[in-house]
Amino acid sequence: MTSDDLCAISADWLKSLEVASSTGDVASFVSHFPSNGWIRDLLCFSWNFRSLSGPNEIRGFLSEVVDGKPRIEHSGLRNFKPDDHIVNAPSSFKLPAGRGFFRLTQDVDGRWKASTLFTNMQDLVGYEESLADQHGLYEDRRITWEEDVDARFRAIEADPTVLIIGGGLSGLMTAARLRRLGIRALVIEKNARVGDSWRQRYPNLTLHTPAGQSSILYSPYPSTFPKYIPKGKLANFLDSYAVDHELCVWLSSRVQSTPVYDSSSARWTVEVQRGDQKVFLNPKHVVLATGSGSPRIPTWNGMDEFQGALYHSDLHKDAEQFRGKRVVVVGAGNASADICQDFVAHGAAEVKMVQRSATCVISSSAIEQTHFKSPFPDGTPIEEFYFRTNSMPLAFLLQLNLSGGAQHMKMLDKELHEALSKVGFNLTWELSPGGGEVGVAGFLFKRLAAGTMLDIGCGKLIIEGKVKIQQGQDISHLDKDGITFKDGSKLPADVIVLATGNEPIMETARVLLGNEITEQLPPGVWGLDSEGELNQIYRPSGHSGLWFAIGGFPISRFFSKHLILARELGIA
Repeated sequence: MTSDDLCAISADWLKSLEVASSTGDVASFVSHFPSNGWIRDLLCFSWNFRSLSGPNEIRGFLSEVVDGKPRIEHSGLRNFKPDDHIVNAPSSFKLPAGRGFFRLTQDVDGRWKASTLFTNMQDLVGYEESLADQHGLYEDRRITWEEDVDARFRAIEADPTVLIIGGGLSGLMTAARLRRLGIRALVIEKNARVGDSWRQRYPNLTLHTPAGQSSILYSPYPSTFPKYIPKGKLANFLDSYAVDHELCVWLSSRVQSTPVYDSSSARWTVEVQRGDQKVFLNPKHVVLATGSGSPRIPTWNGMDEFQGALYHSDLHKDAEQFRGKRVVVVGAGNASADICQDFVAHGAAEVKMVQRSATCVISSSAIEQTHFKSPFPDGTPIEEFYFRTNSMPLAFLLQLNLSGGAQHMKMLDKELHEALSKVGFNLTWELSPGGGEVGVAGFLFKRLAAGTMLDIGCGKLIIEGKVKIQQGQDISHLDKDGITFKDGSKLPADVIVLATGNEPIMETARVLLGNEITEQLPPGVWGLDSEGELNQIYRPSGHSGLWFAIGGFPISRFFSKHLILARELGIA
């Protein structure tokens, strides 16, 4: 079959779907999918993120009554047009305020149906992204650039529409997106400098994903940047990002007391401590972009008796001071692996990793050959890469993963896994007990929780015996000399590092917002909901005017565009 044939098939299918949508014919619309077909909708059919599988779910979704009309009619989706300017994408199409993407397959009778359909709001008509004064001639050169920025900042500070709490990568990307949408956004950051949340982390930290898959909205990294960006270089880039995109950021600032929401005015009252000054703000929206939760520190008897150094991995700064010492790192995930490498590099006498539960390990080389290897032609814009990547329902990705992805990953890392097992490292490929095996998609889903290691060198140290593994027993207590396990065995130590993860994001929300507001929210923020969409991230949180902007580079980059604008305009 030629490419022209495929284009003709795609065009015919799309025209037929458009007729069904524009006439409100639910039965006809559903007939365009096989029994295991999927729809992923981001703000086109509804003002939320939805993933539906199979005729019954799709039919129920489109038939739901909204403002007296079935959803398919209420959405007003029509005028589907092939996206002709996108090369090699006959399955891409334009919507009045968005884009769609579909994947066709033939059923047993030879009919073409969509295994997946993605509808995504790109812009609201009349409120597209833009930047004023891109020519650099501010008010026909009557004022300078500095004066223009100062005036805009003063307007934002006097009446911010959106208050973003947290000036890390998610907060900055959200602010940059809102600026281009013409929404006044003020960022408050507790640290003294943008990027300090990265600068203050452990010394040998680098991104665990290649630079191309860790890009920041609107600003590609310089070609001189390494493949895996060190934390200090990233911190400096974020600092310059805030300046280059003219983001209004208050440093050394934090929420001082519990914010109060007035439903009658649809405004918050937020007390902010900015240096030595107290300021009261009344934004319409508050965005929590606070990153990971606070350190999760287990409590064992005898912790106060231990005579060595005991601290959480978030506070790891200097392995050199422990040269010649016996080190125990509790935990077997990414942070533990990095910190073990740091101690080995700085001459610790002994480094032991306490593995309390099995770990899913994938090497950086294996994941580069799979997830991080672009399936698109060289030169494909990064925006197109993320659009097509997100066109796949997450739960469908997981199904594909369970049907063969795990075996492929195992084959790529066969030697690594066999060698780790020989030295007593406990491996797992299950997402959850009885939940199927982890492949690329499963590994990335599992990273939403815990128990993963993207190996960039620690695996070799474990295999060589430079990092020894202690596992199979839970910790009973600590004493002055080290750790005692529940089977009575002991592990002497001069240094104990707790690489035990972070508390749930909801705990951070509770500290900032108080119990009354937090109790109004769904129990989970982060992770996946029953349809496979991210819980409350860049979508309605359950409380008016409150949003969570949390996640890694791809999530923050792609989803920062969704929802707040429509709510602000009174459309959603």
